[in-house]
Amino acid sequence: MAVKFFGQFLVEKGIVSREDLLAALGLQDKKNLKFGEMALEMGYVTPADIDRAHIAQFSQDAKLGDILLAMGLLNDGQLQEIVTRQKETHLYIGEALVQVGSLTAQQLQQHLQEYNLDQAPYLPARVELPEGVANGKTWEMVSDLTYKMITRVLGLQFKAEKCRIVSTLDSNYMMAALDLSGDVEARYVLSVSAGVQKMVARAILREKSVEHEPADILEDTVMEFINVVCGNVAAKASQLGEVININPPVTIRPEAEGLPVPAGHIALCFPIHVGEGEKMELLLVIPG
Repeated sequence: MAVKFFGQFLVEKGIVSREDLLAALGLQDKKNLKFGEMALEMGYVTPADIDRAHIAQFSQDAKLGDILLAMGLLNDGQLQEIVTRQKETHLYIGEALVQVGSLTAQQLQQHLQEYNLDQAPYLPARVELPEGVANGKTWEMVSDLTYKMITRVLGLQFKAEKCRIVSTLDSNYMMAALDLSGDVEARYVLSVSAGVQKMVARAILREKSVEHEPADILEDTVMEFINVVCGNVAAKASQLGEVININPPVTIRPEAEGLPVPAGHIALCFPIHVGEGEKMELLLVIPG
């Protein structure tokens, strides 16, 4: 896999041990509070306020802080204080590795430069589609909203690889699909590994562990997530003067060799890296 997180890069190069990386990740988890967690710690909101805002976020292209502000649960000054506190206390993985004694500050700067050079060919600065794709601005909007919802609704850190055209949808643990129609047509597909499915389920169900949840419940959470994303896509399209209708999501169980793209269509593949060994892809199957 070309795309790597910084910690994964260091382990593969033999620069730090996996044990040190896990210790640094644990330190990061303790220090880096999400917006809602920081707002709670600072005493500005209640858990019930956060729950209400999270529910509202399912149908809005907005950050949690902006939703809390619109609901009258925060004022401008409090929102800025929370954001400032987050920035001041944020701990990057490299800094965490220095704190656990795995790297010196000088070594960190050296390896960061090496990492950035290594990753530059694979990570675009913005969403870019291959040349000649019809309705490109719409598909850029769809992928951008997907990325936003992965961050805002699922709370996952990720790296988005460059979009490419594929002739086969690679098999994965689960695929959830939803058909878009109206001014444009597409099949929106989210392909996830077993680990990513559990990440989605934990976020949607608001549970720390989903190990004992039935398989159909875990699948339903992925379908609920793409329903949320595509609902936001339809709303955004309306603001841009386009009509996009969404149909109920379905589960796809492909064979091991994957699914061929139907004749007369192309498939845009957006690889999304959320952790070592986990696979997540957004796929848009469009006429072309």
